[in-house]
Amino acid sequence: MKVYPMNPLALSLSLLSLSYPLEYLLHSKLNTTLGPTPTTKRHLPLSLSYTHFCLLTPDRHLISTVKPPHLTFFLSCQPFFNSSSLPLLWSFFSSIQLHLSTSMATKLVVEVIEANDLMPKDGQGSASPFVEVDFDGQKHRSQTKPKTLNPSWNQNLLFDLSDPRDLPNKTIEVGVYNDRDSGYHKNFLGRVRISGASVPSDESEAEIQRYPLDKRGLFSNIKGDIALRIYTIKDSTSQSAPQQTVEETPLQEINTNKLDTENKSTDEKKKKKKEKEVRTFHSIGTAAPPPPKPQPPPPPAETRADPARAGPPPAMHMQVQKQNPAYGLVETRPPVAARMGYRGGDKTTTTYDLVEQMHFLYVNVVKARDLPVMDIGGSLDPYVEVKLGNYRGVTKHFEKNQNPVWNEVFAFSKERLQSNFLEVTVKDKDIGKDDFVGRVSFDITDVPRRVPPDSPLAPQWYKLEDKKGLKISKGELMLGVWMGTQADEAFPDAWQSDAHSISQKSLNNTRSKVYFSPKLVYLRAYVIEAQDLVPTEKGRVPDAYVKVQIGNQVRATRTSQSRMLNPVWNEEFMFVASEPFDELIVITVEDKVGPGKDEHLGRLILTVRDIPQRNDSHSKLPDPRWHNLQKPSLAGEEESEKKKEKFSSKIHLRLFLDAGYHVLDESTHFSSDLQPSAKTLRRQTIGILELGILGAQNLLPMKAKDGKTTDPYCVAKYGNKWVRTRTLLDTLSPRWNEQFTWEVCDPCTVITVGVFDNSHINGSEDSKDQRIGKVRIRLSTLQADRTYTHFYPLLVLQPSGLKKNGELHLALRFTCTAWVNMLTLYSLPLLPKMHYVQPISVRHIDWLRHQAMQIVAARLSRAEPPLRREVVEYMLDVDYHMFSLRRSKANFNRIMSVLSGVSNIYRWFDGICRWRNPVTTCLVHVLYLILICYPELILPTIFLYLFVIGIWNYRYRPRDPPHMDARLSHAEVVHPDELDEEFDTFPTSRPPDIVRMRYDRMRSVAGRVQSVIGDLATQGERVQAILSWRDPRATAIVIILSLIWAVFLYVTPFQVVSIIWGLYLLRHPRFRTKLPSVPVNFFKRLPSKADTLL
Repeated sequence: MKVYPMNPLALSLSLLSLSYPLEYLLHSKLNTTLGPTPTTKRHLPLSLSYTHFCLLTPDRHLISTVKPPHLTFFLSCQPFFNSSSLPLLWSFFSSIQLHLSTSMATKLVVEVIEANDLMPKDGQGSASPFVEVDFDGQKHRSQTKPKTLNPSWNQNLLFDLSDPRDLPNKTIEVGVYNDRDSGYHKNFLGRVRISGASVPSDESEAEIQRYPLDKRGLFSNIKGDIALRIYTIKDSTSQSAPQQTVEETPLQEINTNKLDTENKSTDEKKKKKKEKEVRTFHSIGTAAPPPPKPQPPPPPAETRADPARAGPPPAMHMQVQKQNPAYGLVETRPPVAARMGYRGGDKTTTTYDLVEQMHFLYVNVVKARDLPVMDIGGSLDPYVEVKLGNYRGVTKHFEKNQNPVWNEVFAFSKERLQSNFLEVTVKDKDIGKDDFVGRVSFDITDVPRRVPPDSPLAPQWYKLEDKKGLKISKGELMLGVWMGTQADEAFPDAWQSDAHSISQKSLNNTRSKVYFSPKLVYLRAYVIEAQDLVPTEKGRVPDAYVKVQIGNQVRATRTSQSRMLNPVWNEEFMFVASEPFDELIVITVEDKVGPGKDEHLGRLILTVRDIPQRNDSHSKLPDPRWHNLQKPSLAGEEESEKKKEKFSSKIHLRLFLDAGYHVLDESTHFSSDLQPSAKTLRRQTIGILELGILGAQNLLPMKAKDGKTTDPYCVAKYGNKWVRTRTLLDTLSPRWNEQFTWEVCDPCTVITVGVFDNSHINGSEDSKDQRIGKVRIRLSTLQADRTYTHFYPLLVLQPSGLKKNGELHLALRFTCTAWVNMLTLYSLPLLPKMHYVQPISVRHIDWLRHQAMQIVAARLSRAEPPLRREVVEYMLDVDYHMFSLRRSKANFNRIMSVLSGVSNIYRWFDGICRWRNPVTTCLVHVLYLILICYPELILPTIFLYLFVIGIWNYRYRPRDPPHMDARLSHAEVVHPDELDEEFDTFPTSRPPDIVRMRYDRMRSVAGRVQSVIGDLATQGERVQAILSWRDPRATAIVIILSLIWAVFLYVTPFQVVSIIWGLYLLRHPRFRTKLPSVPVNFFKRLPSKADTLL
């Protein structure tokens, strides 16, 4: 608080001395108190750096208070230039105290919760840890917890934050130390550096985060993690004196009769002993104005940004409702080549220009020759150990081989190099201690650097040395050592130093790989008829049906309507077949003997490879063929014995592969591939999609029960190409920096990126990879040749509710190579031609989609390393077709949002008709008359209006790519019982009481839907009843009026009728009535069939 004396000279000096552009306006009270305003005016500008400005009298009567951040305040001195008003002005200002309440200070709160598994430092297997936090030059430390490796503090450390907008550009350093000798000495236990971009602006949004402790140097031995909760608060407790409650009152006029007495009392107080007066100052509001409207949450880009650089705030969106800022996008500016402006200018950055370069030391162990024998028996079991600091990689060993060949590559991250020397040692595998054979040493500073697309580095032969550094007589090792980046072709299959703690068998589950979905084709099977069936019981006419099976897909016909030995079915089935088309088609004719009892009458086995293929609708259908049915007793005999059978039953079939369709393995709403199965019908590529998976942050520990954090990896799917990044072990802030490319044939497609926790590091085959979250991005919403870099929230809906598992950092760019072809695609159908010429029913599409997903999941799970079934099903939304009350509400809200535009137009037109704005109504009258008189202007006016709306909305266009919207998905406020129902199995596994309650709820909802459908049917039946003579009087009235209107419209010009009808529709409210109109009354009296329902 600041207090200024109120004589005119001191006031003017004080006001002129403040220099921040914050101006206020106050002159109404002075004019009200001191009389009218003369013509001569002088203004004294006031610049303040505060958000509250108050003028108070000694008895705490408020003269004025102004709060907006940028206003203009002029002291109007015009009534004070005559001799009578100057003494009054002097006494008036002498009795006023100027109170400036400073803006509420912002504090950064670092809540230190606990730490786990710290490194012992006191020599007795324990430590006395404390936490020291450094932020913006301010250091605070917590209490010391003696003799514990798992301390718990639960202590808040507060820091002053001068400018909250600059918080994303600052770093919070948290260090953990061991306290020795009463705090004068300390041992380093680890540290954490946290970017201010990840700090929420509200305490309610802050969550407890666990951070693994990092090393300070190459030789630091650190372990453990620390739990922190960081957020910002507004601190208003900056007053030193005890506060007094002041009642908020509106502005009050100043009684000028009391000014003299108040001035005398003030002079008397000045003559008394001059002691410092303790004053308490308050920010006094007014009760008259309405409460301020709640401000919308600030854009996420202003409070959170990339640690490297904060991006510009996003533009205003057209949506009114905003979701939780924690669930929004955060634009970043990482130091990648595509964002820094030198894309294509530097050879080292053109290959991977969407990710940050990561340098690795590569060691290629090729082979060895003439290795010396170490065992007494004259044998050698060699293997190679590559050691760099504390990192150690080992090749596989060969038994009794002096010339082994390994061809294994090791990659050591440059950021984690712990030594300047690389040792490659050849050892002999033994039962006890392995024998030393020889080694080769390298100085890392002398290692050459390889830049793709250079050819691979040629390995060289190196003589082995003993432990003293002397060359040995026998033994050479072929090695290749170089410095490279993640763009190196050896990177995907290299042993990573990040995965040094896992076994060689589990190493394959951590590698980066590319997968391709198998080619899928629809197979059509027409079952026409059969002849000469032989039933098992003589004299019995079979009740036959046909069962067709391809892999796990089984379909069956109905039993023949005519029970005879030559049944006819004429039914069609569709199946999903996949390359290499080696599956068997098993067609069985069965006789339905009794309930649950069927007997085989014959069987036919074909291979999909032998089935003909049809590419489009213009191609001729393959002719149906007769096939011999094998008896069940002869199904397992040799071909020679089958030929001896002179008589056999026959079946008439038409089988062919329909390659003109696109086999859907995803939902059509967010499909990534719309190409037909036939290669000859596929469209040309129109561009390239490039995806850079930079990393993630704030991931939640998925293996907290096992004492670990998370082993994350990413999977991206577009078209038939799947990519998988390498798995980074035990980290909550992984940095993959891997880039992938796809060819784009249609811009109206979606790419899906998911993050998972690898649960197969320890070789466990029964566990499933846990889902962390996924992101879907539609390519048509991206601008061409623009690089998008954002943090995407990883949201997962669980039975307990919506959960944010972290943020995924992606760089995305769509490059168009054929603009004409891309624009032409907007006039072509979305799916191939066959989907419209011979459409497939919705029921069959869902069944075929499910079968296609099962085939893709089974095929990718057999790859090495496998892409697990749970991963594929999550990426393809295998349960998207299941009922969900939450999703139903979300779809209903989507419909209402679409219809809100029509509702707004109706309300606007209703306001025009009711003359709420006479000027607008008059303009609409004029426009209507112009359009009626010149009807050729109607269509140009409509399209011009659409053009103007589009241009106007351009400034509000989305600047960021789409992402998972929690509010649109109705996931933020979903009821727990609805989530439990959504995650229930099919068929249900819940108790009968819960199922009964949900069934009753479904009945109530269905009752409302039934009522709405009934009302719609009633209105339609009334329309039909107009001329159906169900109500003869109403129909007679209609036909008579129709004749009259026909004659009237024939003799009256159409423009005159339109003008009369329009003016009647837009008539003034005084000529209106609240009763329904005559046509509405007549229509509601028409009969419907509702009274005939039971």
